[in-house]
Parts: sequence; C-alpha cells; structure tokens
Amino acid sequence: MINPDLISKTILFVKEKLENAEGGHDWFHIERVFKNSVLISKSEVCDTTVVKLGALLHDIADSKFHDGDETVGPRIAREFLESENVDKETIKHVVDIIENISYKGGNFEKKFSSIELDVVQDADRLDAIGAIGIARTFNYGGFKNRAIYDPKIAPNSSMTKEEYKKNDSPTLNHFYEKLLLLKDKMNTETGKQIAQERHRYMEGFLAQFYAEWEGEK
Repeated sequence: MINPDLISKTILFVKEKLENAEGGHDWFHIERVFKNSVLISKSEVCDTTVVKLGALLHDIADSKFHDGDETVGPRIAREFLESENVDKETIKHVVDIIENISYKGGNFEKKFSSIELDVVQDADRLDAIGAIGIARTFNYGGFKNRAIYDPKIAPNSSMTKEEYKKNDSPTLNHFYEKLLLLKDKMNTETGKQIAQERHRYMEGFLAQFYAEWEGEK
C-alpha cells in the first residue's frame, strides 16, 4: 500500500535536493515535467503513482552535473524510496525510468520499456522543446560558457552516447543535434500532438535567428 503522503514528501525532497540547481534542471523543470506527465497519463492506461514518482525523481542528480556518473540519480532515488518504505516493485520501476529516460544523443538503446516510462519521457522531452526548451538550451549554453553560434562548426546529429556527453559545440547546434529531432521520437499520442506545435515554434525562432544574424531583419 502506497503512503498517500508519498507524493508530497517526494516533492519536498526534490525541492530541497535541487535548491541550487542550474536553471534548466531545477525544481521548476521537475514541476513542469510532473504536470506534463499527469496530463499525458490521463490518456493512457498506466500506474499514475509510478508516473508521478518517475517524473519527480527523473533528474534528482543529472549525470551532466556529476562528472557524467549515471549511477548517482538512481541511487539517490532508490535510497529515498526505501526510506519511505515503498514496495520493491515500485522502486524498481521508478529506477528503471530514471536509467532509461535520457536522450543520450538519440542513439541509446533503452534496456527497459513501459507505458509509464513512455509518459515521463514524453513529458521530459516536451520541456526540451518550444519556448521553454529554447530558454533552457541557451541557459545551459551560458552556464557552460559556450558560443551562441559559429557558422564554421557544423552540427553532428549522429554522435555516440559518449560523444554526446562530451560535446561542447555552440548552443545553436543543439537544436539540430537534439531538439528538432524530438518531435519524431515521442511515444504517446498526446505527446506527439503537443510536440508538433512546439516544434513549429522552434522552426520560427531559428528562421528569425538566422535572418537577424545575416542582418536581414
């Protein structure tokens, strides 16, 4: 039996853990993914508790901020859920979501699948595109002190997982290496519908960006 206070306790735990996180991976990112997950789950037959926990804990320790160590997030999530006496099956499912949700260059083969993972992954990817996706991309680029754009450096959309993790190309390249590819990688019908509009918004932004870069507008 899941403690009815588990979700509220998880929210408090995540808020505390991510208090000083980078702006694109902070509590507000988690909150948006949580809301998107709840929205998408309404059109799917799934375990909503697993969806909510997966959404809340999916970025509890993003490997980008832990020297690429992908074991930290799952470990912290597992320890928290165990401390709340959550059943082993639920814990395993949530940890599986955390371990398989990331984009990782788009060439990462998921070792686990479930409708709950599909829902949370779509929700996370929706927050990577559209207006907020654009804001997060440039925020992280600034955080890493990357160039905004360099016409001489072409995007690489066929990176391996390791190449993707080490990539430090200009921020605009990230649109072609990830953001513009996400529309066709959505899992659920709801996710696909929302992604279409956000994708069009990014295309409009890029058209305006290049026009301004060339002094045309």
